Amino acid sequence: MAYTPAQEKAHIFELQEMLRGISMQNPAIPAVIPDGVYTEATAQAVRAFQQFYGLQVTGEVNGATWEKIAAVYQEIALSPAPLPVYPDAPGWEVQEGQKCYTVRVAQAVLAALSEKYANLPCCAVTGILDGDTVRALQPFQRICGLPVTGRLDCRTWNMLAQMGGELKEDEAAGLRNR
Repeated sequence: MAYTPAQEKAHIFELQEMLRGISMQNPAIPAVIPDGVYTEATAQAVRAFQQFYGLQVTGEVNGATWEKIAAVYQEIALSPAPLPVYPDAPGWEVQEGQKCYTVRVAQAVLAALSEKYANLPCCAVTGILDGDTVRALQPFQRICGLPVTGRLDCRTWNMLAQMGGELKEDEAAGLRNR
């Protein structure tokens, strides 16, 4: 059975989609816009991929290159993507009354921690830095040796992120296990 132009275009499009997905995680691979046409930009992305992953650098997709691209793309597709929710701005902090997605994530972490530790109060997950959230942040900040402000700043966020992972009793100094 002959390889039709439509099939070729579909395969090139699939290749470009995988390369684009890989480039989002690996800046060494140039991003390509999937259009189903094997342009110089696609060849350049293939060459960069081949070089980065130790394949023969030709800019052409042979069986080994296709398999490696598919494997790397599959690994990326199955890996959880990081969710950058804390703004990358020096001095940024959330104060009481403000609403944002960052507060929603912090509240979810605080709620999970309050289920595990009796000396941390719970707060509802609303996305608003309300009085209950301030009252949950303050003991958390105190226990962690942070300034007790009730505001969500970078240091508090980093500690929440650290504590939100798997906690062991010896890592949770000052926290009483329920």
